[in-house]
Amino acid sequence: MNSNKIQKGLGRGLSSLIGETKSDVNKNQLLISEIVPNKYQPRKNFDENNLQDLTNSIKERGIIQPIIVRKSNDNKLKFEIIAGERRWLAAQKAGLHQVPVVIAEADDLKSLEFAIVENVQRHDLNPLEEAQGYKRLIDEFNYDQEKVSKFIGKSRSHVTNCLRLLTLPQEVINLIENKKLTAGHAKILVGLDNAIFAANKIIEKKLSVRQSENFVKIFKNKRPKQSFSKDVNISDLERAVSEKIGLNVVIKNSQRNTGSITFAYKEIDQLNKIIEIIKSNY
Repeated sequence: MNSNKIQKGLGRGLSSLIGETKSDVNKNQLLISEIVPNKYQPRKNFDENNLQDLTNSIKERGIIQPIIVRKSNDNKLKFEIIAGERRWLAAQKAGLHQVPVVIAEADDLKSLEFAIVENVQRHDLNPLEEAQGYKRLIDEFNYDQEKVSKFIGKSRSHVTNCLRLLTLPQEVINLIENKKLTAGHAKILVGLDNAIFAANKIIEKKLSVRQSENFVKIFKNKRPKQSFSKDVNISDLERAVSEKIGLNVVIKNSQRNTGSITFAYKEIDQLNKIIEIIKSNY
């Protein structure tokens, strides 16, 4: 694929990409059983309500837009979906035995590009699935972020921010995939040392994205350095209290077991956090 094609990619639409491959211009009919899913499909979850709506539409009007397929490399008797897996699934639910298809000649790279373009154009991918699609282009087909940006028709910063989601701990990624945490919440957790703890707190407290931003600010303030040797038990207490309430804590204790405990804050939201904790417990 030359650079001119890459630069225009998404902007020209799926039909233009189809035109770049050899295809059977006539609509063919294939048995449902002759078709297999796209192994490069970036979407992992298909919304059941939307799928049911499409199923109802197919029952009434049939499939208007044909499914794009290629001959399967794994089974010569089968055809692999390039674009249109949702229509294929809905056709099965609607009880169809055959579906209209366009048979195209496409290698693995082209198949992945088709799948990404179709889903991104229709906003069917969540940011995590989008990032995983971009990562496959980078890891398996030697794209770099600039090349992905030009192909997909989005800014380099958009691609970078999407890919950063994949640096989150797997536990947090699982929460996104299971729809317990939104991608908007997840973006706030990128780069956070205790992202798992923060993610669980966000879910537990049912925080909005804006509330989560304020909550996470607490953890982004660096812990003050201790310039003196401190009793290990006191240090453990500081750490335990800090992790519990999400604020930096310093305990000063004398040999007579008198002293002070300090809650460090750097902005009004953190001060309000301290006051809320005290009021709610005393």
